[in-house]
Amino acid sequence: MKQEKNRDMTVGKPSRVLWQFCLPLFGSILFQQLYNIADSLVAGRFIGEAALASVGNSYEITLIFLAFAFGCNMGCSVIVSQLFGAKDYRRMKSAVSTACLASLAVCLALMAVGLAGGRFFLSLIHTPEELMADSALYLDIYVWGLPFVFFYNIATGIFSALGDSRTPFAFLAVSSTANVAVDILFVKTFGMGVAGVAWATFLCQGVSCLLALAVVFRRLRDIPADGRGCLFDWRLFRRIAAVAVPSILQQSFISVGNIIIQGVINSFGASVMAGYSASVKLNNLVITGFTTLGNGISNYTAQNVGAGRLDRIRPGFRAGVRMVWLLCVPITVLYLMGGRWLLGIFIDEPTALAVSTGVTYLRILAPFYAVVSAKLIADGVLRGAGMMKAFMAGTFTDLLLRVVLAVVLSKTALGTVGIWCAWPIGWTTAAVLSLVFYYHGPWRGIGSMAVFPGRKTADNRKENERKA
Repeated sequence: MKQEKNRDMTVGKPSRVLWQFCLPLFGSILFQQLYNIADSLVAGRFIGEAALASVGNSYEITLIFLAFAFGCNMGCSVIVSQLFGAKDYRRMKSAVSTACLASLAVCLALMAVGLAGGRFFLSLIHTPEELMADSALYLDIYVWGLPFVFFYNIATGIFSALGDSRTPFAFLAVSSTANVAVDILFVKTFGMGVAGVAWATFLCQGVSCLLALAVVFRRLRDIPADGRGCLFDWRLFRRIAAVAVPSILQQSFISVGNIIIQGVINSFGASVMAGYSASVKLNNLVITGFTTLGNGISNYTAQNVGAGRLDRIRPGFRAGVRMVWLLCVPITVLYLMGGRWLLGIFIDEPTALAVSTGVTYLRILAPFYAVVSAKLIADGVLRGAGMMKAFMAGTFTDLLLRVVLAVVLSKTALGTVGIWCAWPIGWTTAAVLSLVFYYHGPWRGIGSMAVFPGRKTADNRKENERKA
């Protein structure tokens, strides 16, 4: 039985377990963001400011599709984590096949919507006529690659559920590096323009998806199960949906909110759009990093909830906050001091307005990264424990405030500065809510020997720790 890469996070010192699990996630964050920014970087450097604006414009719509893929990832990952922690391997395998079939149905429906309504969505965000053709082309090619996006996310969710963060890191390192190389090949050597950027992403995602699926299903095959599970289990589907649907709604509404904000920004012209497109990529690099670590906390929490080990939740939360704050400090300093230089990576010959837009955006948001990172770690705990109502409350508060304030403040004398100020206000308010929900969770006041009734006993716990 080859399970050496799987990790039982229900035993061992929580901080050590999380560091070992999350260290590869740090690397994954860097390569994931390299993957995400490669298109904008190549478009801005080798095609021009208009191409950068077109890719950035389409990016806000692709985030809606990613929201569904991310929700399917989390629904599968959390439930598989809980069943893995409970050592219920037969139902764990049923959960995987159930999640795959449900995700396929969602993916096909989204492809139909995306291919039929791409230009309509672009018109909703007031895409300038001179950018419409390139934006629509990029979006159409991206939609054809959605099956790769969905099933790659499912595969990485399963790896994380099994406590393996190294294998996804390896796939990301190879595929993201290849994506940059193929981007440059298609755009600079073959002169394919924005289409080359899109096709490069399509090909690299496809290869990494197929390889990830092959490895993860071989890994699952090597885990012994008591009997054979069913291909589609409605009870497990409902459990998966209970996590997936709120996660999809969370990410979808955030994406819709970003689209509304993008529409407001588009009214300020192409230079502001280009500056925002570059700076929002830098911001998303950080936020996605925090979110990825929050997802790691979700897997840790879910395994321990499945094993009945509530006493390990609070130490895990504290370790998670320490990790993200160690990440916050250098990034905040870098963005405050070197924002102008970083923006130059994306735009070859930027206008003064594009640069000032991006620098102002970063300087307003960067000081609040410590706040939003603590919120995302708390959200990870809430989601891993299945506390989805509390999870959603903080998310929707953040979104509502950001969208409403962005629209309102953009019409004042503050202009674009008012839009950027909406981020820290939403983050701070939502962080307070998420932390309150976390501190009042079912682990409140539980001692170090506590377990869920009917799950694992203290004797089981000692035996597992001795084996570990």
